[in-house]
Amino acid sequence: MQRSELTIDLGAIRRNVLRLLHVLEGAELWAVVKANGYGHGSVDVGRAALDAGASVLCVATVDEALELRGALREARILVMGPASSAGEIASAREAGLELVVADGEIPEGVRVHLKLDTGMGRWGLSELPKPSAAVVGLMSHLASADRDTAFTEEQVARFREATEPYRHLTRHLANSAGAMRFPNARFDAARCGVAIYGLSPFGTDPADDGLEPALRWSSAIAQVRLLAQGESTGYGRRFVAERPTWLGIVPIGYADGFRRDMTGTGVRIEDEARRVVGTISMDALAVELDRELPVGTPVTLLGDGVIAEDHARVAGTINYELVCGINSNPARSRRVVVDS
Repeated sequence: MQRSELTIDLGAIRRNVLRLLHVLEGAELWAVVKANGYGHGSVDVGRAALDAGASVLCVATVDEALELRGALREARILVMGPASSAGEIASAREAGLELVVADGEIPEGVRVHLKLDTGMGRWGLSELPKPSAAVVGLMSHLASADRDTAFTEEQVARFREATEPYRHLTRHLANSAGAMRFPNARFDAARCGVAIYGLSPFGTDPADDGLEPALRWSSAIAQVRLLAQGESTGYGRRFVAERPTWLGIVPIGYADGFRRDMTGTGVRIEDEARRVVGTISMDALAVELDRELPVGTPVTLLGDGVIAEDHARVAGTINYELVCGINSNPARSRRVVVDS
Protein backbone atom coordinates (compact mmCIF):
# COMPACT_ATOMS: atom_id res chain seq x y z
CA MET A 1 0.00 0.00 0.00
CA GLN A 2 1.04 3.61 -0.52
CA ARG A 3 2.51 4.87 2.75
CA SER A 4 1.28 8.44 2.31
CA GLU A 5 0.26 11.02 -0.24
CA LEU A 6 1.17 14.70 -0.45
CA THR A 7 -1.33 16.81 -2.39
CA ILE A 8 -0.30 20.32 -3.43
CA ASP A 9 -3.18 22.58 -4.45
CA LEU A 10 -1.92 25.28 -6.81
CA GLY A 11 -5.35 26.92 -6.74
CA ALA A 12 -4.80 27.60 -3.04
CA ILE A 13 -1.40 29.12 -3.83
CA ARG A 14 -3.00 31.48 -6.34
CA ARG A 15 -5.75 32.49 -3.95
CA ASN A 16 -3.22 33.22 -1.21
CA VAL A 17 -1.20 35.36 -3.61
CA LEU A 18 -4.32 37.30 -4.55
CA ARG A 19 -5.15 37.74 -0.87
CA LEU A 20 -1.70 39.15 -0.18
CA LEU A 21 -1.82 41.45 -3.20
CA HIS A 22 -5.07 42.84 -1.82
CA VAL A 23 -3.41 43.42 1.56
CA LEU A 24 -0.38 45.08 -0.04
CA GLU A 25 -2.52 47.78 -1.65
CA GLY A 26 -0.31 48.40 -4.65
CA ALA A 27 3.07 47.17 -3.44
CA GLU A 28 4.52 44.24 -5.38
CA LEU A 29 4.47 40.71 -4.03
CA TRP A 30 7.74 38.81 -4.28
CA ALA A 31 7.15 35.11 -3.63
CA VAL A 32 9.72 33.28 -1.52
CA VAL A 33 10.12 29.74 -2.89
CA LYS A 34 13.38 28.68 -1.23
CA ALA A 35 13.81 25.22 0.35
CA ASN A 36 11.87 23.66 -2.53
CA GLY A 37 8.98 26.01 -1.96
CA TYR A 38 8.85 25.22 1.76
CA GLY A 39 8.47 21.58 0.77
CA HIS A 40 5.63 22.31 -1.68
CA GLY A 41 7.71 22.29 -4.88
CA SER A 42 9.51 25.44 -5.95
CA VAL A 43 8.81 25.24 -9.68
CA ASP A 44 5.10 24.46 -9.32
CA VAL A 45 4.60 27.10 -6.63
CA GLY A 46 6.72 29.67 -8.46
CA ARG A 47 4.75 29.28 -11.67
CA ALA A 48 1.41 29.51 -9.82
CA ALA A 49 2.53 32.58 -7.86
CA LEU A 50 3.65 34.37 -11.02
CA ASP A 51 0.41 33.49 -12.77
CA ALA A 52 -1.51 35.05 -9.87
CA GLY A 53 0.43 38.31 -9.97
CA ALA A 54 3.69 37.86 -8.06
CA SER A 55 6.50 39.91 -9.64
CA VAL A 56 9.68 38.15 -8.45
CA LEU A 57 10.67 34.74 -7.11
CA CYS A 58 13.09 34.68 -4.16
CA VAL A 59 15.40 31.81 -3.20
CA ALA A 60 18.33 31.29 -0.86
CA THR A 61 21.05 29.93 -3.16
CA VAL A 62 22.27 30.20 -6.73
CA ASP A 63 21.65 26.47 -7.24
CA GLU A 64 17.99 26.92 -6.21
CA ALA A 65 17.72 29.81 -8.64
CA LEU A 66 19.24 27.83 -11.50
CA GLU A 67 16.68 25.07 -11.00
CA LEU A 68 13.91 27.66 -11.31
CA ARG A 69 15.53 29.30 -14.31
CA GLY A 70 15.50 25.99 -16.16
CA ALA A 71 11.69 25.88 -15.91
CA LEU A 72 10.77 29.58 -15.76
CA ARG A 73 12.85 31.29 -18.42
CA GLU A 74 11.41 34.78 -18.13
CA ALA A 75 10.97 35.07 -14.36
CA ARG A 76 12.84 37.60 -12.25
CA ILE A 77 14.70 35.56 -9.65
CA LEU A 78 16.43 37.02 -6.60
CA VAL A 79 19.08 35.04 -4.69
CA MET A 80 18.83 36.28 -1.11
CA GLY A 81 21.66 34.28 0.45
CA PRO A 82 25.37 34.97 0.05
CA ALA A 83 26.85 34.28 -3.39
CA SER A 84 30.48 35.29 -3.30
CA SER A 85 32.46 32.71 -5.25
CA ALA A 86 33.53 33.52 -8.79
CA GLY A 87 31.73 30.43 -10.06
CA GLU A 88 28.41 31.40 -8.44
CA ILE A 89 28.62 34.96 -9.70
CA ALA A 90 29.41 33.76 -13.22
CA SER A 91 26.45 31.36 -13.12
CA ALA A 92 24.17 34.13 -11.86
CA ARG A 93 25.35 36.48 -14.61
CA GLU A 94 24.79 33.89 -17.32
CA ALA A 95 21.32 32.99 -16.01
CA GLY A 96 20.18 36.57 -15.54
CA LEU A 97 19.74 36.24 -11.78
CA GLU A 98 19.71 39.08 -9.27
CA LEU A 99 21.99 38.90 -6.23
CA VAL A 100 21.93 40.33 -2.71
CA VAL A 101 25.10 41.97 -1.45
CA ALA A 102 25.38 42.09 2.33
CA ASP A 103 29.14 42.67 2.54
CA GLY A 104 32.13 42.87 0.25
CA GLU A 105 32.35 44.13 -3.29
CA ILE A 106 29.51 44.54 -5.76
CA PRO A 107 29.95 42.07 -8.64
CA GLU A 108 29.98 43.35 -12.21
CA GLY A 109 27.38 42.49 -14.80
CA VAL A 110 24.73 41.41 -12.29
CA ARG A 111 21.68 43.25 -10.97
CA VAL A 112 22.25 43.79 -7.25
CA HIS A 113 20.19 44.49 -4.14
CA LEU A 114 22.05 45.98 -1.18
CA LYS A 115 21.00 44.54 2.17
CA LEU A 116 21.10 46.76 5.25
CA ASP A 117 21.06 45.19 8.71
CA THR A 118 18.36 47.07 10.66
CA GLY A 119 18.15 44.62 13.55
CA MET A 120 18.13 41.01 12.38
CA GLY A 121 21.82 40.68 13.23
CA ARG A 122 22.68 38.24 10.44
CA TRP A 123 23.56 39.13 6.84
CA GLY A 124 23.60 42.84 6.20
CA LEU A 125 25.62 46.01 5.84
CA SER A 126 26.00 48.13 8.96
CA GLU A 127 25.79 51.26 6.81
CA LEU A 128 24.35 51.74 3.36
CA PRO A 129 26.94 52.96 0.79
CA LYS A 130 25.98 55.13 -2.12
CA PRO A 131 24.48 52.68 -4.60
CA SER A 132 26.36 52.12 -7.85
CA ALA A 133 24.71 51.74 -11.26
CA ALA A 134 24.45 47.97 -10.75
CA VAL A 135 22.18 48.38 -7.74
CA VAL A 136 18.47 48.02 -8.49
CA GLY A 137 17.11 47.42 -5.00
CA LEU A 138 17.59 48.14 -1.31
CA MET A 139 16.41 45.70 1.34
CA SER A 140 16.47 44.60 4.94
CA HIS A 141 14.71 41.90 6.94
CA LEU A 142 12.30 42.09 9.87
CA ALA A 143 13.28 40.12 12.95
CA SER A 144 10.03 39.89 14.90
CA ALA A 145 7.08 41.27 12.96
CA ASP A 146 4.99 38.36 14.23
CA ARG A 147 5.29 39.40 17.87
CA ASP A 148 7.17 42.63 18.64
CA THR A 149 5.46 45.77 17.39
CA ALA A 150 7.87 48.24 18.94
CA PHE A 151 11.02 46.67 17.52
CA THR A 152 9.43 46.22 14.12
CA GLU A 153 8.48 49.88 13.98
CA GLU A 154 12.07 50.71 14.96
CA GLN A 155 13.39 48.59 12.07
CA VAL A 156 10.98 50.23 9.62
CA ALA A 157 12.11 53.68 10.74
CA ARG A 158 15.80 52.77 10.40
CA PHE A 159 15.24 51.40 6.91
CA ARG A 160 13.19 54.38 5.78
CA GLU A 161 15.76 56.88 7.01
CA ALA A 162 18.70 55.05 5.43
CA THR A 163 17.01 54.52 2.05
CA GLU A 164 15.08 57.77 1.68
CA PRO A 165 17.80 59.41 -0.48
CA TYR A 166 17.49 56.53 -2.95
CA ARG A 167 13.75 56.28 -3.40
CA HIS A 168 14.19 55.75 -7.13
CA LEU A 169 15.41 52.21 -6.32
CA THR A 170 13.04 49.39 -5.36
CA ARG A 171 12.83 49.16 -1.57
CA HIS A 172 11.67 45.92 0.05
CA LEU A 173 11.57 45.08 3.74
CA ALA A 174 8.40 43.23 4.79
CA ASN A 175 8.02 39.48 5.14
CA SER A 176 4.61 37.79 5.45
CA ALA A 177 4.01 39.02 9.00
CA GLY A 178 5.22 42.51 8.18
CA ALA A 179 3.10 42.73 5.06
CA MET A 180 -0.03 41.69 6.93
CA ARG A 181 0.37 43.77 10.09
CA PHE A 182 2.56 46.78 9.27
CA PRO A 183 1.36 48.93 6.34
CA ASN A 184 4.37 51.24 6.73
CA ALA A 185 6.71 48.27 6.12
CA ARG A 186 5.40 47.50 2.63
CA PHE A 187 7.41 50.10 0.68
CA ASP A 188 7.64 49.06 -3.00
CA ALA A 189 7.53 45.28 -2.53
CA ALA A 190 7.11 42.63 0.17
CA ARG A 191 8.90 39.28 0.19
CA CYS A 192 6.23 36.84 1.35
CA GLY A 193 6.97 33.21 2.00
CA VAL A 194 4.96 31.30 4.55
CA ALA A 195 1.66 33.06 3.79
CA ILE A 196 1.61 32.11 0.11
CA TYR A 197 1.47 28.47 1.23
CA GLY A 198 -1.54 29.20 3.40
CA LEU A 199 0.45 28.99 6.63
CA SER A 200 0.09 31.59 9.35
CA PRO A 201 3.17 33.67 10.21
CA PHE A 202 1.57 34.19 13.63
CA GLY A 203 1.09 30.52 14.56
CA THR A 204 -2.69 30.93 14.53
CA ASP A 205 -5.37 29.47 12.28
CA PRO A 206 -4.54 30.63 8.72
CA ALA A 207 -8.24 31.21 8.06
CA ASP A 208 -8.13 34.10 10.55
CA ASP A 209 -6.14 36.03 7.92
CA GLY A 210 -7.95 34.71 4.88
CA LEU A 211 -5.26 32.18 4.01
CA GLU A 212 -5.83 28.66 2.68
CA PRO A 213 -3.34 25.82 3.34
CA ALA A 214 -2.08 24.44 0.04
CA LEU A 215 -0.73 21.15 1.38
CA ARG A 216 -2.69 18.03 2.27
CA TRP A 217 -0.87 15.01 3.74
CA SER A 218 -2.77 11.76 4.06
CA SER A 219 -2.14 8.11 4.88
CA ALA A 220 -4.24 5.15 5.98
CA ILE A 221 -4.54 2.73 8.86
CA ALA A 222 -2.24 -0.23 8.18
CA GLN A 223 -3.15 -2.29 11.25
CA VAL A 224 -5.82 -2.21 13.94
CA ARG A 225 -5.24 -3.75 17.34
CA LEU A 226 -6.98 -3.88 20.70
CA LEU A 227 -4.86 -3.19 23.76
CA ALA A 228 -6.00 -4.79 27.00
CA GLN A 229 -5.81 -2.75 30.18
CA GLY A 230 -2.14 -2.43 31.15
CA GLU A 231 -0.78 -3.16 27.67
CA SER A 232 1.29 -0.55 25.84
CA THR A 233 2.33 0.59 22.40
CA GLY A 234 5.63 1.91 21.08
CA TYR A 235 9.14 2.44 22.38
CA GLY A 236 9.48 3.24 26.07
CA ARG A 237 5.86 2.22 26.83
CA ARG A 238 4.87 5.90 26.86
CA PHE A 239 1.23 4.94 26.34
CA VAL A 240 -0.25 2.31 28.63
CA ALA A 241 -3.93 1.52 28.19
CA GLU A 242 -6.02 2.33 31.26
CA ARG A 243 -8.89 0.32 29.77
CA PRO A 244 -9.39 -1.80 26.64
CA THR A 245 -8.34 0.57 23.82
CA TRP A 246 -8.46 0.30 20.05
CA LEU A 247 -5.39 1.59 18.19
CA GLY A 248 -4.81 2.34 14.54
CA ILE A 249 -1.22 1.92 13.39
CA VAL A 250 -0.31 4.37 10.61
CA PRO A 251 2.83 3.74 8.49
CA ILE A 252 4.25 7.25 8.95
CA GLY A 253 6.99 8.33 11.33
CA TYR A 254 9.77 10.79 11.86
CA ALA A 255 11.64 9.59 8.75
CA ASP A 256 8.65 10.92 6.83
CA GLY A 257 8.63 14.22 8.70
CA PHE A 258 6.03 13.39 11.35
CA ARG A 259 8.28 14.39 14.20
CA ARG A 260 8.92 12.37 17.33
CA ASP A 261 7.88 15.31 19.51
CA MET A 262 4.41 15.45 17.96
CA THR A 263 3.01 12.76 20.25
CA GLY A 264 -0.34 14.05 21.53
CA THR A 265 -1.19 16.01 18.39
CA GLY A 266 -4.42 15.44 16.50
CA VAL A 267 -5.19 13.85 13.15
CA ARG A 268 -8.51 13.09 11.45
CA ILE A 269 -9.95 9.65 10.82
CA GLU A 270 -13.34 9.33 9.17
CA ASP A 271 -13.76 13.10 9.70
CA GLU A 272 -13.27 12.74 13.44
CA ALA A 273 -10.40 14.16 15.49
CA ARG A 274 -8.15 11.46 16.95
CA ARG A 275 -5.07 11.68 19.17
CA VAL A 276 -1.60 10.36 18.35
CA VAL A 277 -0.38 8.30 21.31
CA GLY A 278 2.81 6.58 22.36
CA THR A 279 6.26 7.21 20.94
CA ILE A 280 6.37 8.11 17.26
CA SER A 281 8.94 5.84 15.65
CA MET A 282 10.88 6.16 12.42
CA ASP A 283 8.22 4.51 10.26
CA ALA A 284 5.01 4.31 12.29
CA LEU A 285 2.72 6.07 14.72
CA ALA A 286 -0.31 5.00 16.75
CA VAL A 287 -3.68 6.72 16.91
CA GLU A 288 -6.21 6.11 19.66
CA LEU A 289 -9.59 4.98 18.26
CA ASP A 290 -13.01 4.77 19.83
CA ARG A 291 -13.91 1.59 17.95
CA GLU A 292 -12.53 -1.00 15.58
CA LEU A 293 -12.01 0.37 12.07
CA PRO A 294 -11.04 -1.46 8.90
CA VAL A 295 -7.48 -1.51 7.61
CA GLY A 296 -7.21 1.10 4.85
CA THR A 297 -9.35 3.71 6.62
CA PRO A 298 -8.00 7.13 5.49
CA VAL A 299 -6.00 9.24 7.93
CA THR A 300 -5.50 12.98 7.41
CA LEU A 301 -2.19 14.20 8.82
CA LEU A 302 -2.48 17.73 7.38
CA GLY A 303 -5.41 19.40 5.65
CA ASP A 304 -9.18 19.33 6.02
CA GLY A 305 -8.96 21.22 9.31
CA VAL A 306 -5.75 19.58 10.56
CA ILE A 307 -3.38 22.55 10.50
CA ALA A 308 0.40 22.72 10.76
CA GLU A 309 0.09 25.42 13.41
CA ASP A 310 -1.54 22.97 15.85
CA HIS A 311 1.13 20.33 15.21
CA ALA A 312 3.82 22.98 15.71
CA ARG A 313 2.33 24.02 19.03
CA VAL A 314 2.55 20.43 20.30
CA ALA A 315 6.12 20.05 19.04
CA GLY A 316 7.26 23.43 20.37
CA THR A 317 8.33 24.64 16.94
CA ILE A 318 6.95 26.61 13.98
CA ASN A 319 4.84 25.59 11.01
CA TYR A 320 7.69 26.49 8.61
CA GLU A 321 9.92 23.77 10.06
CA LEU A 322 7.21 21.13 9.94
CA VAL A 323 6.33 21.52 6.27
CA CYS A 324 9.97 21.88 5.22
CA GLY A 325 10.70 18.63 7.04
CA ILE A 326 8.15 16.45 5.25
CA ASN A 327 9.96 13.81 3.21
CA SER A 328 8.69 13.98 -0.37
CA ASN A 329 11.01 11.25 -1.66
CA PRO A 330 8.86 9.02 -3.91
CA ALA A 331 10.08 6.00 -1.95
CA ARG A 332 8.33 7.41 1.12
CA SER A 333 5.38 9.35 -0.25
CA ARG A 334 3.45 9.92 -3.45
CA ARG A 335 3.23 13.57 -4.56
CA VAL A 336 0.14 14.83 -6.39
CA VAL A 337 -0.38 18.32 -7.81
CA VAL A 338 -3.94 19.60 -8.28
CA ASP A 339 -5.36 22.95 -9.29
CA SER A 340 -8.69 23.66 -7.64
